[in-house]
Amino acid sequence: MEIHELIEATREWGKSRGIIGANGKGTEQSQFNKLLEEVGELSGAIRENDQVEKIDAVGDCAVVLILLAEIIDVPFEECLASAYAIITKRTGKMVNGTFIKD
Repeated sequence: MEIHELIEATREWGKSRGIIGANGKGTEQSQFNKLLEEVGELSGAIRENDQVEKIDAVGDCAVVLILLAEIIDVPFEECLASAYAIITKRTGKMVNGTFIKD
């Protein structure tokens, strides 16, 4: 599947599970809590150097962010485009494996 198809399929999944949509019960706070849970799983996968779990956790974080964007009524694509427009203008340097912006 192409990325736009995956994003739309994720939205449909969220609607079918009652997270988003007209009858969705997901909230900003509940999705934020879920994101923290998924980030914790990613942290564990990185710590254990478990590639399969890293892939799963990154994907799970993306799913939560797509659904959170729907809850705040801004398409995920718009959120990503906004962030990308900002980061393309950033300058800085790498310090100990982390990009530090000016």
